[in-house]
Amino acid sequence: MRKLLLVGSIVFSIMSLNASRLLIPMDKKQANHLKAYGIVYWELTQEIDVSWLLNYRGGSFLCMYHEKIANECILRGVSYEVLADVQAETILQEIAQADVNMNEVKLNKAPKIAVYSPKNKLPWDDAVTLALTYAEIPYDVVYDEEVMSGILPMYDWLHLHHEDFTGQYGKFWSNYRNANWYINDVKEQENTAHKLGFSKVSQMKLAVVKKIRDFVVGGGFMFAMCSAPDSFDVALAADGVDICDVPFDGDPIDPQAQSKLNYDNTFAFQNFKISLNPSEYEISDIDVNAATHAGNKNDDFFTLFDFSAKWDPVPTMLCQNHYQVIRGFMGQTTAFRRDKLKSNIIILGETKKFNEVRYIHGSFGKGTFTFLGGHDPEDYQHFIGDPPTDLDVFPTSEGYRLILNNILFPAAKKEKQKT
Repeated sequence: MRKLLLVGSIVFSIMSLNASRLLIPMDKKQANHLKAYGIVYWELTQEIDVSWLLNYRGGSFLCMYHEKIANECILRGVSYEVLADVQAETILQEIAQADVNMNEVKLNKAPKIAVYSPKNKLPWDDAVTLALTYAEIPYDVVYDEEVMSGILPMYDWLHLHHEDFTGQYGKFWSNYRNANWYINDVKEQENTAHKLGFSKVSQMKLAVVKKIRDFVVGGGFMFAMCSAPDSFDVALAADGVDICDVPFDGDPIDPQAQSKLNYDNTFAFQNFKISLNPSEYEISDIDVNAATHAGNKNDDFFTLFDFSAKWDPVPTMLCQNHYQVIRGFMGQTTAFRRDKLKSNIIILGETKKFNEVRYIHGSFGKGTFTFLGGHDPEDYQHFIGDPPTDLDVFPTSEGYRLILNNILFPAAKKEKQKT
């Protein structure tokens, strides 16, 4: 046995000396897709350039061979392959062919990441922070005070935690107004608003939204899930309009609120109607009817679009996966109504059966935004108080891959996207 181990070690050493590239496959042969993103991020922090091979074996990664990378892959349980230089060049030549829907995108910068998330404990987790932590990708937590201090330009990428930017506390009042966590959250939000000079939480949240908007306009990358996408746009549309009823801010809604909405202010959505009922667990009709999905777990899927990797590298990056059909998952905002989208929005994933959109992307100023419906890709119907998802159980999650595609997206060299 010792002789066999010695021979194996010698053979591997010879291969390593002769090889010059390391491939991290992202097809079904990858043992841990999620931690693979963390390996790539770590490589970028080590100033090792990485090629993202779009549509090649599920969007694999290629870099020069370094023993420390191989060791890190072994340590984190990430599958990798050692390639001779000629093998790697053959792959790159195949990808470069004009009639092949693949592309090589160079990654050369580890984006600085911020997560907009409350400091007080709330009875739900956030899929993005779970993904970042599991993949071992570092991030900073910021919230209203930090955003208002002007800190966002320090970052490349910002995630919006499950949030209600309209100042209605997620419309949880009807069912949870007597719960300690809800009472404490309202108190915390009101204290922060007064500290920052605002008389209402809704006014503070609008100011925060405008700071985030300016971050994107200046070239930032923004990613949001669940209630954040639609509440963000609703807040922008309702600038200067009181859409919060008595339980949320102590005075009635503007009776003309709906007619005063300005859709020119929004990122992605238009022609939507806001919910004026404080007891309704819904912010607007951007979101599809939850009853459409309830109980349909085994029949709820959405399909990723197949973009041209050479002509549309940005949406192609965002859709890299080892599956094209993704298992659906619910949230306060589960999916977006197709007829509420602006014409310039790129649809990345849709459910034709329900005629709805799950995953979208767009540009605003010099920056971009990506919105994903649903709360947790591996918890179909996440309820308040449910425990966080253990990603050790789902290391190959195709839904979580969509989140991590967005994290690496800002690392790409700026490519001129053909139109």
